[in-house]
Amino acid sequence: METWCADFMARASRRAVTPDPDWSHDCRLHPAVARSLQKFQVGESGDGAHLIAKADAAGNSDYAAAVRLFVAEEQNHARMLASLLQSAGIPIIGRHWSDTTFVQLRRLTGLRFELMVLTIAEVVALRYYRALAEGGDDALLVDVSERILDDEHHHVPFQCHRLRVGFAHTSASIRVAVMQGWRVLARAVAVVVAFDHGPALRATGVTRRAFISDTMRLFDSATAEVFTSGSAASGLRTQSSTGN
Repeated sequence: METWCADFMARASRRAVTPDPDWSHDCRLHPAVARSLQKFQVGESGDGAHLIAKADAAGNSDYAAAVRLFVAEEQNHARMLASLLQSAGIPIIGRHWSDTTFVQLRRLTGLRFELMVLTIAEVVALRYYRALAEGGDDALLVDVSERILDDEHHHVPFQCHRLRVGFAHTSASIRVAVMQGWRVLARAVAVVVAFDHGPALRATGVTRRAFISDTMRLFDSATAEVFTSGSAASGLRTQSSTGN
């Protein structure tokens, strides 16, 4: 886990010397994209207190430190999205049903289940921000989306690594059952996001069907990283970058 801490810290160092996007730019967002970003901004803005507490309880100080750095990156995403919306004259919103449901679902049981739900959200984010980065019609939107997407390329393997450790001593039959149930949940989430954010996706040239299909391919790479021998992390990066 020391490697993950080093990875997060290296990116934090790069951000410290990299100028912020030019928020003075008059950002113009498609109305559907603006509404969609409002919802994602809420989802990125949590304080991560429950996740941090569970990481502390796991008894691995290196992992707990990495989780804190992960939460800091998520909060930076929320900050950039808020600034992006502000530059477009769009207010941020305090809460949304999708985030409330997601948070309640994450907190149902222990650390492993929270990470499984969080991994689904991270995989969805990979496809969502790629859609904005590739199909956005505003330079500031593209810039922010690319910055967030770069972080998400690291977040999914980070969660998968911890889950791989967590399931290392689980019997084969239980692993198969968990994998199947996890996939059902992931598809349900992908469908909900595709329909809730469908107009925004269409504005970037992505259909609901393509979003669901691409997201599930990314998710299958994540489950391979968790449950099979070898590493699929590079596959996650390749697929999220190319859409194949």
